[in-house]
Amino acid sequence: MSTSLDAAVAALDWPALYARLDAEGHALTPPLLDAAQRAALIAIYDEPARFRSRIVMQRHGFGRGEYQYFAYPLPPAVQALRAAFYERLAPLANAWAEKLGEAARYPPRLDAFLAGCHGAGQTRPTPLLLRYGADDYNCLHQDLYGAWRFPLQLVFQLSEPGIDFRGGELVLVEQRPRLQSIARVLDVPAGGAAIIAVHHRPVAGTRGWYRTQLRHGVSRVHAGRRHTLGLVLHDAA
Repeated sequence: MSTSLDAAVAALDWPALYARLDAEGHALTPPLLDAAQRAALIAIYDEPARFRSRIVMQRHGFGRGEYQYFAYPLPPAVQALRAAFYERLAPLANAWAEKLGEAARYPPRLDAFLAGCHGAGQTRPTPLLLRYGADDYNCLHQDLYGAWRFPLQLVFQLSEPGIDFRGGELVLVEQRPRLQSIARVLDVPAGGAAIIAVHHRPVAGTRGWYRTQLRHGVSRVHAGRRHTLGLVLHDAA
């Protein structure tokens, strides 16, 4: 499975994805996970030994619903996707850092990047499974977790929109300096992923590059049950 997922990620139209991420701060992939792979990941949600913590969102004012952070070692499919996407997003992350005058540079492989995270005290895995039922939602937020950050992350749709659930769209809000914010609503296909900026991205202005702030959340689920896989590429303190 790991080899097939890496090949599927490598076969994506990366020039088009880079262009979309540069222009909008997000991009959608076609489906990469089939129904059996999605069902296998959803089933893990009910295996508490696979996770390091469970968060009930309403207890913390995060919204409604719940999610669980995986423990290491990650499931093979999750590890394969995390490594494959990191490798192909690192060049864009470095280009963004250069445009914004940031000192951070990202090595070409995930294991080297995570070694830096762990050296900075960020050792807890951040990939997570999220479960939403009717009337659940997720407030706008940023997945930062510490000073050592990768500027892009992924949200995989594991449930079938319109069949397993209704509503529950992925919502992105971009705050622009001295301008009104832009809201974008993404319909992520089953098995596909939204690649999104974690906290800011470079935008070309009349006097060079400036940064806009981004947050993401999930609109209210009207019916059914929605499962997603979140792939944050840095670890947590």
